Amino acid sequence: MAELANVSPGTVDRIIHNRGQVTQDNVDKVNAIIEKYGYKRNILASNLALNKKFHFAVFLPKYENLEYWKSQIAGIEKAALEFGKFGVVLDYFFYNFNVISFKESFNKVMNFDCDGLLFAPIFHDESVNFLNEYKKKNIPIVMIDSNISSNQEHAYIGQDAFQSGYLAGRLISFAVKNERQVLIFKITREIESTSVYLQRINGFYSFFKDHDELTNFKFSEVTIKDSGINQLNTEMFSGINSVFVPNSRAYIVARFLHENNIKGVRIIGYDLLKENIEYLNKGVIDFLINQRPEEQGYMGINYLYKKLVLQEPVENIHYIPLEIILKENYSGV
Repeated sequence: MAELANVSPGTVDRIIHNRGQVTQDNVDKVNAIIEKYGYKRNILASNLALNKKFHFAVFLPKYENLEYWKSQIAGIEKAALEFGKFGVVLDYFFYNFNVISFKESFNKVMNFDCDGLLFAPIFHDESVNFLNEYKKKNIPIVMIDSNISSNQEHAYIGQDAFQSGYLAGRLISFAVKNERQVLIFKITREIESTSVYLQRINGFYSFFKDHDELTNFKFSEVTIKDSGINQLNTEMFSGINSVFVPNSRAYIVARFLHENNIKGVRIIGYDLLKENIEYLNKGVIDFLINQRPEEQGYMGINYLYKKLVLQEPVENIHYIPLEIILKENYSGV
């Protein structure tokens, strides 16, 4: 390349690595040759030669007995195996599903020195505070599952929660002419002030606001805690034609309806949990919206790998497609 540009190898090195003073004429000549011949600095080879390590902090809820988060971890581990040979090292920080545990892990992550962060912002307000503090570190952050950055200050990989709720509303409305009683069934832990949960419900209602001709739909809501699922009773479903469960617990409603032989209720929920698939195959759950958690985990690490290791430009927002799963198209994968 130096010969083609009629400059010294040192000049080429300074231009490629953006070091030192170089005349604009020489910069233009070298860049023209790079563009013509497709030369690319071998960053991976350079990192390997230096035995350079890239530490990514992974800040997630504990995943024991939670199939959705196990799938996220499976995707993350797949990426770790693939990119580990290029110096990527993962350090995990898990928190229980309560604010105290989150704040304890918050402090550990703040004190950990790393190159990039993968974060699932389950607690909305606490996560906003965390990101405000963490941005002082000036390192890349990618969020999965829930996007709480309204100005795209940080990267996000996952579904558009509002649109997924909007889609659920459309699915509820299909091929319905007579009056329908719709129940939004909230089966929550103590933390369901989460952004993704609330955005889905907002999106669901927004569909019907945008389609005001659908006057035959009436809505009601029920909220119970995970620990109180024995509170379900047949009276809750009296006159109900459709149920929207804005999280992965649709199987709890489906199981109750199935055991009590309550038929003719359209159920829409989220995630391909084993229990959800069981009742999808039985025809009790009508639609599941798949969030592809394993893909989210993998792509979150892939984002940091491309940005920090390869030093490539990466889109900050990547929405996972809204995949509708029915009994007829479920493939078991």
